[in-house]
Amino acid sequence: MVVYGIPNCNTVKKSLDWLKAHQIDFEFHDFKKKGITAEKLNDWCNAFGWETVLNRKGLTWKKLTKEAQTNIDTQEKAIAYLIENTSAIKRPVIEKDGQAILISFDEDRYAQTLG
Repeated sequence: MVVYGIPNCNTVKKSLDWLKAHQIDFEFHDFKKKGITAEKLNDWCNAFGWETVLNRKGLTWKKLTKEAQTNIDTQEKAIAYLIENTSAIKRPVIEKDGQAILISFDEDRYAQTLG
């Protein structure tokens, strides 16, 4: 299992703490340091929808002009933006056996999905 995120994000911290508390092994991929591929983002967008993968609540998104925000209106444009601005990816994303299974943190969904 791989957890994608950035270590200083509170939501990522909650997720990692939950996984550790439930003794679930994982590898952490810091996409601030290691980057992320368009292919990986495309997989996540196909799994969750590009509008879910794009974090519109974060500071990175809010710094954009309204015009720039409005212009990001397709999966292709969202992926191009997210490659350049990894902080705007909703996090964490959890993959199991190469498949994206969870995004963000919700204790009930984690318990249901990861048991």
